[in-house]
Amino acid sequence: MELVAAFVDIVLNLDRHLQWLVANYGLWIYAILFLIIFCETGLVVTPFLPGDSLLFVAGTLAAGGDIYIHGLFALLALASFSGDNTNYWIGRFVGPRVFTREKSWAFNPAHLERTRRFYERHGGKTIVIARFVPIVRTFAPFVAGIGRMYYGRFLFYSFAGSVFWIGSLTFAGYYFGNIPVVRENLTLVIIGIVVLSIMPGVIEYLRSRARSA
Repeated sequence: MELVAAFVDIVLNLDRHLQWLVANYGLWIYAILFLIIFCETGLVVTPFLPGDSLLFVAGTLAAGGDIYIHGLFALLALASFSGDNTNYWIGRFVGPRVFTREKSWAFNPAHLERTRRFYERHGGKTIVIARFVPIVRTFAPFVAGIGRMYYGRFLFYSFAGSVFWIGSLTFAGYYFGNIPVVRENLTLVIIGIVVLSIMPGVIEYLRSRARSA
């Protein structure tokens, strides 16, 4: 429970934690953010990382002059694109064997099955759409690799999705971050982003329950 409480504290107080990292590690903040985004998009064992809210808060710090916005955007888009491609090739190399694995702390087959259904519904556009759906965005390139999606097509969707996802959230934080009502209620804004992020998953779950009823 202490680990869960610590994770919730980090998510809800991302602004404070990121400001501390900037103050104590300076330019290393870029490497830290790169690693977080790369892991969320590139490793199926880290779908829990708070990508959406992290990007928005990083944008608000850029608005305050703590981070260079254009460098942040370019670096994190590269992290997302690189993570996607790593995940694709892991999926392509590992293959369907992962569907036979039992649930563990590091891997939940239900997430994989949910992504597979999402992929069946939206096709290649899943790589772009899934950017805004936590957990699904981690598994989407993995499933694309398992399904041996044509790599050139995957690259196109991955690049477009990376630019759109990183750009929309970091620049939203950048342009809205200096608005007093946003800065004074940043925790509520973060909660709102988290809620909006998980809503598609909740809706999909309710639809699945309704179909099976």
